[in-house]
Amino acid sequence: MTFLIQQTLLYAVPLMIVALAGVFAERSGIINLALEGIMIFGAFIGVLFVHSMQEFSVFTNAARSGDWLTLQGLELMAMAAAALMGAVFSLLLSFASINLRADQTIGGTALNLMAPALVLFLIRILVNQNTLMMSTGDAASWFMIKKSTFGLKKSADIGFLGETFLNKVYLATYVCILIFIILSIVLYKTRFGLRLRSCGENPQAADSLGINVYKMRYAGTTISGALAGMGGFVYALTTANCTANGDVAGFGFLALAVMIFGNWKPLNIAGASLLFGLFKCIAAAYSSIDINGDGVYLLAQLGISSHLYRMLPYLVTLAVLAFTSKKSRAPKAEGIPYDKGSR
Repeated sequence: MTFLIQQTLLYAVPLMIVALAGVFAERSGIINLALEGIMIFGAFIGVLFVHSMQEFSVFTNAARSGDWLTLQGLELMAMAAAALMGAVFSLLLSFASINLRADQTIGGTALNLMAPALVLFLIRILVNQNTLMMSTGDAASWFMIKKSTFGLKKSADIGFLGETFLNKVYLATYVCILIFIILSIVLYKTRFGLRLRSCGENPQAADSLGINVYKMRYAGTTISGALAGMGGFVYALTTANCTANGDVAGFGFLALAVMIFGNWKPLNIAGASLLFGLFKCIAAAYSSIDINGDGVYLLAQLGISSHLYRMLPYLVTLAVLAFTSKKSRAPKAEGIPYDKGSR
């Protein structure tokens, strides 16, 4: 059960933070279909940052000595770098949608197509390979917090909660959860959040009250890009062993489904992320999931094809959207370019 919960969180947290990224963009009135592309770019930037930092002896020595504070600092810096460049990458969508009033769906699709090609091109230039990874060692193990981190032996009993949430976990998981909570409060409990949401519902009314709709939409899309970029690196760190290869396994599109299923509300999105994360976990590790803790892998013994398990997250996505689409209510003005002169 501990393994199942930990793995579910590893898949759910990137989905949750990227779905919130979509909420910030769409609540401001911009459809951000480019979440997949921004995740790919953010994953590349984060992995490149870690890759480059190996040249500094302070981090190399920290990895050898197990100095987890220094390594967690490196992890946080990589997350910040991915978020920063994700925000910069999202400015392409902002400029096209806000200044040029281009079709937002086409703009997002163009970025989704451009990001993998750009990342693979840069990786080929940098390492002459198709995958960017750590030059030496296992990057994921650098950042994993274990019992020994707290001065405990491997055989120490820290209980179910300790084994689940303190052993073999990533700081990035909890940082993303904290950011998710803070930004959810910002969106619904602050003046900025109220202004942002008003621009996605009725930009003309917001403008009449002195709110700069263009700036608010830029802010929403930039925050969206930062969160998606960070989510991309967290995905690469926790589920792809800190590698970047121009692919995030469709997590950006799954995050869009989570956002719609959650009806653009953070609390609903958190629950939907856990549901989708569970099915992603089952699809990836069905052969090693011990539900009862008795050493029997029930899912592996059912005789179901492994291909069906891999299809589960996407089948669930289609089923959930089919049953919940009528109840979903998107922001009224999303996808509509704002013209200050129109009323």
